[in-house]
Amino acid sequence: MSTYSLSGVDIDAGDRAVELMKSSIAKTNRKEVIGGLGGFAGYFDISNAKKFNKPVLATSTDGVGTKTAIAQALKEHKYIGEDLVAMVVDDLVVSGAEPLYLTDYIAVGKVIPEKIAELVASIARGCRKAGVALIGGETAEHPGLMEEDEFDLAGAATGIVDGENMLGSHLVKAGDVAIAMPASGFHANGYSLIRYILKNFNLSLDTTIPELQKTLGEVLITPTEIYALDCLALYNSLYKNSKSLHAFAHITGGGLAENTARVLPDNLHLRFDRTTWALPLEMEYLAKIGQVPLADLERTWNCGIGMVAIVAPNDADLAIRSLFARGMDAWVCGEVINANNGNYPSAKASLAGNYQKR
Repeated sequence: MSTYSLSGVDIDAGDRAVELMKSSIAKTNRKEVIGGLGGFAGYFDISNAKKFNKPVLATSTDGVGTKTAIAQALKEHKYIGEDLVAMVVDDLVVSGAEPLYLTDYIAVGKVIPEKIAELVASIARGCRKAGVALIGGETAEHPGLMEEDEFDLAGAATGIVDGENMLGSHLVKAGDVAIAMPASGFHANGYSLIRYILKNFNLSLDTTIPELQKTLGEVLITPTEIYALDCLALYNSLYKNSKSLHAFAHITGGGLAENTARVLPDNLHLRFDRTTWALPLEMEYLAKIGQVPLADLERTWNCGIGMVAIVAPNDADLAIRSLFARGMDAWVCGEVINANNGNYPSAKASLAGNYQKR
């Protein structure tokens, strides 16, 4: 006799997982969400798009990458969903788009309802932080392809922006300043390098970083900061009132220089001033032990900055005060200059100076 359950797929466990996740998902609802969990698709009313002269939908998809290996090793599932939401929605807001809804995909070796519910709860928590509705998803059980304790996360989100009022490189000018918003840690990028260092330099997740009085595991599982609502607040004040906000750059894989280059026109260069901030202790620690060259460090990790706003210089102080009022630290970390004013033939952004000493 052959049955689906004998092949390793437990339909009853999947149904139980759906029941356990319903309350978490309900907390992410926006008034535009139609129906509830359990249908074949999620539905979102976009009649409010009529307020835009040129409504444009924005979409983004991403995963959490090899940070999941750290979560699996620690058997810690209550934070990793926030990383997923951050990776997706903070790519949307760089244009000024408001994230509307998100769908997720969870692949596991074995459906353990309580574990799935905890993963979905962490995604829902991230959605609430971003003001985005979680309107659907899929949990896939892959016996034989994944070990029972293995999992992977992916998600996709849709946002909306007025096409006549999108942020981007077309607005950036020489003299603009870069305003940094701090990262909460490594976020969800560069974990392949982290895991390489752990393996090759005999570090355990139980190892304590003396300066932080935290274990490596505690530091590495720290969820990614979600900037969506802070960025939208800045957009709704600075851009709509004075057009002085010109661009955002979400600092993910590739680091500060490569990500900000994506929102700069070819004739301009963004020069970051390292003297305006200190490299995070956890990055200093792993870079020293792993003998990571500075160039590799800066192309792999965020170096302590998770989001950059590019703003006209006359409104830089206002932008910083606005972010402070929301509880988000911020500072001027660089300046946009004409590319022909320096020797910048092959890069649109670079870092100069030395990081602050502690």
